[in-house]
Amino acid sequence: MLGAAFLGNPAAAQAKPLNVVASFSVIADFAKNVGGDRVAVESIVPVNGDAHTFEPRPADVIALKRADLVLVNGLQFDPFMQRLASSSGTKAALVEVTKGIKPLKNQEEEHDHDGDHDHDHDHGKGEAHDHDKGEAHEHGHDHEHHHDHDKEGAHDHDHEHEHGHHHHGQFDPHAWQSVPNAIVYVKNIADALCKADSAGCDTYKKNASDYTQKLQALDESVKAAFAALPKDRRTIITSHDAFGYLGATYGLTLLAPEGTSSETEATAADVAAIIRQVREDKGAAIFMENITNPALIKQISSETGVPVGGKLFSDALSGPDEPASTYLDMMKYNVDTITSAILKK
Repeated sequence: MLGAAFLGNPAAAQAKPLNVVASFSVIADFAKNVGGDRVAVESIVPVNGDAHTFEPRPADVIALKRADLVLVNGLQFDPFMQRLASSSGTKAALVEVTKGIKPLKNQEEEHDHDGDHDHDHDHGKGEAHDHDKGEAHEHGHDHEHHHDHDKEGAHDHDHEHEHGHHHHGQFDPHAWQSVPNAIVYVKNIADALCKADSAGCDTYKKNASDYTQKLQALDESVKAAFAALPKDRRTIITSHDAFGYLGATYGLTLLAPEGTSSETEATAADVAAIIRQVREDKGAAIFMENITNPALIKQISSETGVPVGGKLFSDALSGPDEPASTYLDMMKYNVDTITSAILKK
């Protein structure tokens, strides 16, 4: 057994894998593809889990304490990770992997707070990450530039508690639903792994390049699938507004009664408004999600006569026995489910 190390086996030459902790399963999958055999990846929110309502466990504190690198989405999707980092006293760098992505405005925020926070949010979309800084050094130690765009998180979080709101901040956090954005996630993860483990940097860059080619091919197939849909059959309804980036990138109109957070319960007025809009816009299909209760969607389907087109995977990958256990599989499955439901009618 000892001979392997002397035969130049790269895996054996590395004493132990780099411990990487991701906030949720999509980032964990990206990290596995980039890290390969050099990393051991753990997701805090489990598969089919809802990050919006997630409550960390004591084991999660231990996971962060042992981590060599912590990867988070940012954009107020996973603020619990900042609290876990603080509780654990981790010395690992905490990196937001949405850095460099141009985020979509949170329409819910605009409607609910129109004019309320001009003093805090007087920024254009392109400056989204420049003011994302409120929880940067909450752990009491320096994570260098990784926290430079984490400030809006705490700021919006404070406003949410002050006003009793439970939705996200100024921006929609579900950026991975656009494949070009996923490519940015992968680059940021490769950069973070290189910084944490310089000896493996060439491996990480090669893995990232190979995986990016798969993402580019996926992007082309998604474009082609949605381009084939009739222009008047591109309005779909989901439980919460997790697919805004999918719509913006590929030309769909998305409606959702719950806004960008599944934690925000839809009121009767919200549901009535969606039903009215579905009837007016001739909604093409309605979908359940893997992380939410299907009752609301079934009600909307019943009252509009638009059938439920199946289940989409939004904020979490599936388990290994389901059809969306990787990001590539999730996107393919969602696109197939959407297009099949629309073209079937």
